[in-house]
Amino acid sequence: MTWVKFLLQKTGSKTVIYGYARVSTSEQETTLQIDALNRAGVQRICQEKTSSIGKRPELRKMLSKLTNNDSLIVYKLDRLARSLKDLLLIIEQLEQIGCGFRSLTEPIDTVTPAGRLMLNILGSVAEFERSLIRQRSMAGQASARLRGVHCGRPRALCPDTESDLVKMYASGYYTLHALADIADVHPSVVKRAVYRVTKPNHSSLK
Repeated sequence: MTWVKFLLQKTGSKTVIYGYARVSTSEQETTLQIDALNRAGVQRICQEKTSSIGKRPELRKMLSKLTNNDSLIVYKLDRLARSLKDLLLIIEQLEQIGCGFRSLTEPIDTVTPAGRLMLNILGSVAEFERSLIRQRSMAGQASARLRGVHCGRPRALCPDTESDLVKMYASGYYTLHALADIADVHPSVVKRAVYRVTKPNHSSLK
């Protein structure tokens, strides 16, 4: 039995299976995602070409149409959300509506117990990461103050915290602004930390 048939059998024929596909620029195509969603039995597909940092109007429009017992399928989680925090907020909204959610390429499926367990694990990991980053950030700032570091513009984050932020940014699940919220610093601080690794010759580092 396919996932869609299982869902229809569980919730009734009024269920609508929505799909969402997104690429970051107008030069890219959603063909791969669309084909996968069609093979999964999606009935209505919403697509747009915009960065995840943007407003994503088509996504917001589709979310407003979802009703109880509907379901949303994506090809990959990073096509839907700009960060883990953003993903959890969207899924929370779906759960309030009574709408199921599934990723075709990751073990996230809120219709099944295993999928819900994985979602809870992601939420716990996200909270742990936020707490760890904040603690390291605060410890680094306190240590710098005790050393009386005042020459030039001192770094707001300790090396370990910067390393963690760079790794989280590279995962694709976090934006600079999301990481800045986690570390409780200005986005430019996180941007410089990332650029020190990815773009060491960038003008903002001089």
